[in-house]
Amino acid sequence: MYDPDELEAIREAKDEWEAETYGPTVDRFGEREDAFETDTGGQTIDPLYTPADVADLEYGEDLGFPGEEPFTRGVYSTMHRGRLWTMRQYAGMGTASETNERFHYLIEEGSSGLSMAFDLPTQMGYDSDASMAEGEVGRSGVAIDTLADFERVFEGIPLDEVSTSMTINAPAAVLLAMYVAIGDQQGVPREKLRGTIQNDIMKEYIARNLYIYPPDPSMRLITDIFEFCAAETPKFNTISISGYHIREAGSTAAQEVAFTLANGIEYVEAALDAGQDVEEFAPQLSFFFNAHNDIFEEAAKFRAARRLWARIMTERFDAETSASKRLKFHTQTGGSTLTAQQIENNVVRVAYQALAAVLGGTQSLHTNGKDEALALPTEQSVRTALRTQQILAHESGAADTIDPLAGSYYVESLTDGIEEDAIEIIESIDERGGMLPAVESQWVQRQIQDVAFERQREIESGDRVIVGVNEYQSDEDPEIDLEEVDPEREHEQRERLAAVKEDRDSAAVEDALESIREAATEGENLLPPIVDAVKHYATVQEVCDVLREEFGEYQPGSAI
Repeated sequence: MYDPDELEAIREAKDEWEAETYGPTVDRFGEREDAFETDTGGQTIDPLYTPADVADLEYGEDLGFPGEEPFTRGVYSTMHRGRLWTMRQYAGMGTASETNERFHYLIEEGSSGLSMAFDLPTQMGYDSDASMAEGEVGRSGVAIDTLADFERVFEGIPLDEVSTSMTINAPAAVLLAMYVAIGDQQGVPREKLRGTIQNDIMKEYIARNLYIYPPDPSMRLITDIFEFCAAETPKFNTISISGYHIREAGSTAAQEVAFTLANGIEYVEAALDAGQDVEEFAPQLSFFFNAHNDIFEEAAKFRAARRLWARIMTERFDAETSASKRLKFHTQTGGSTLTAQQIENNVVRVAYQALAAVLGGTQSLHTNGKDEALALPTEQSVRTALRTQQILAHESGAADTIDPLAGSYYVESLTDGIEEDAIEIIESIDERGGMLPAVESQWVQRQIQDVAFERQREIESGDRVIVGVNEYQSDEDPEIDLEEVDPEREHEQRERLAAVKEDRDSAAVEDALESIREAATEGENLLPPIVDAVKHYATVQEVCDVLREEFGEYQPGSAI
């Protein structure tokens, strides 16, 4: 660190440089912009950064070493030198068979983790034969009705050799139960099952609206999962607290951090209120962030989030072990940054976003296919997206040293600024009684909407350049091969579901569903009876309908 006299000398030298060199040059030639800001407009970017901009930085308290508090430089001591991030390509084709084929393809191409997308009916707890599902079966991901679909998805894929992430929220308990049941079928000890369920209902109320139950029973389901997994599947991440969709809705980087960690606070408090030990469930919490185009802002965002979460767990929840304070996170490149125009440009965007995630120390990464602004990605675009990660890992050098941006006056200043802004937002949430009341009053949603509106205004006015959209346009309309969903798949999925219902033991299903109802009314953990029900081929909707009857459904505009 510099002593006060040295810092003062640096400040004076910078002032002199600005007055005698930089200022006159700007007066003569100008600058590209009247003012420079980070991508989300969260912080003004100075022309030059010096040690004086990070004068208050204390190495031990603010940075430390990788694997040690406050984890600014990474949650593990070796980070990517010891083990590369999990290369997890998001996949979920219309049918279980097609998803199985894509999973095998990804594994053959070198993907080290599976990531499962579900269709809209499954995400909302409806079966493919429901009237609500008509026209949506297999459209946005794979249709899962019963364990038979999961059996097909994971045919030939040993669950003790892969890690699987499932983007599922309101019905997360049911899909987790199916995964456990497949593991049991394969003879895989439950303690060896690895993966993540998103299971983040708070962000559904904020940004995506794919909820089923009101918050209280939703929180009860989440804490039941925490308890079950701590005892049965200790290597399985029980929740992926997601800033991704908050950022997709339009938030700034600092808002993404603040709202995500505030949701995390809600989940920890709910688990503690349920009588659980923070040291038992906290190590299984994980997070999910977005990676946008501003490389330095994004890398600083990840560093700030790690540091802030460690402090929250220490100061708010008296966590003592490092495992309870580590913010482990998955990253996905920004879907909202992809353009339908000049889609080849998306390959470049995704590469830069992936670089930001790696420089920021992600544990897991999904790179978007170039065509995802238009359709589910084709096999070719998925391969290019995966190759982007592999080139980054093996050819770029970005993974060869830990936290390579540490010590950059600019990046450290950005890290401090994002953390300070996030703390201020969290304090505003606390003043409103916590995240639930802040969402109920629409305060959180308005903060995001205001930023999204301003960003769209900047694009339309040309103040924000989007290459190929409002600048550097082309009249060319190249031929694009897009993944198409055959409408016949919906009919076939309904036939498969009917066959399963015909062949199963209906009496055993009814008994299993009644056990779920009893657990719901008596306050018992819901996961054991749900696992039993799906093993008898109870459907996703049958389980969810029992809980709908017991818990009710959340209605937009009703009190949270």
